[in-house]
Amino acid sequence: MSETKLVRREGAVVEVHLDGPANGPSIVLLPSLGRGAEDYDGVVPLLAAAGLRCVRPEPRGIGRSEGPMTGLTLHDLAADVAAVIEAERLGRVLLVGHAFGNWVARVALNDRPEQVRAIAILAAAITTEIDPGIRASINGSFDMSLSDEERLVHLQRGYFAPGNDARVWLAGWHPPVARMQREATNATTERSWLRAAERVRLLYVAAAEDTISPPPTLEALRAAMGPRAELTVVPRAGHALLPEQPVATAQALIRFAQS
Repeated sequence: MSETKLVRREGAVVEVHLDGPANGPSIVLLPSLGRGAEDYDGVVPLLAAAGLRCVRPEPRGIGRSEGPMTGLTLHDLAADVAAVIEAERLGRVLLVGHAFGNWVARVALNDRPEQVRAIAILAAAITTEIDPGIRASINGSFDMSLSDEERLVHLQRGYFAPGNDARVWLAGWHPPVARMQREATNATTERSWLRAAERVRLLYVAAAEDTISPPPTLEALRAAMGPRAELTVVPRAGHALLPEQPVATAQALIRFAQS
């Protein structure tokens, strides 16, 4: 079953896509910087076929999700997610965040621990250090004034492993949303939420050829996030991960959910 609903909370509206059996364990999927729920399109059918209830809130500014876009912190964005979990009576969920979405997932755990049974983070940054050339390609991917050919160079360099087709990500970028999310991140000054694996089990699904967030060692991961962190590395994938290796990503999430 697939459906779309609107969840309203305190001046904000969250559009949410629901797939899979209504009585299945819930998995909430949060997308990357400036991108929407469609990034999980290749993964959701596999998760739903495994019996998981897939819940995809659109970030505010994408689709019918709306609300203030300035003066926010990550706590506001996490509250949007919490409102969906509460409105849909999902109980304790497996919360998944791809790239930027991992920050929102970890803050959501910190703010509403009763809603989260475990976390999975996909191609997530352990540190804020990024090669300046790669950072330029991240910014170039959002620059709609560039030609498709110029943006493809940035997409391939920043997000996709060699041999994978970056054209699948030419569309789907929302620069105003990315600005809002970056400002919210910068405005979130306290860091107690970073060590999510102190609270619950955490699966890090790393992309083997990720130039933005190279795979950490398990030791480095646990040092950064806590002792309950686990690591899976997906080969032949870059930071985009989801369109590159949807089957391997889904399999990792299904194994974790079932464990």
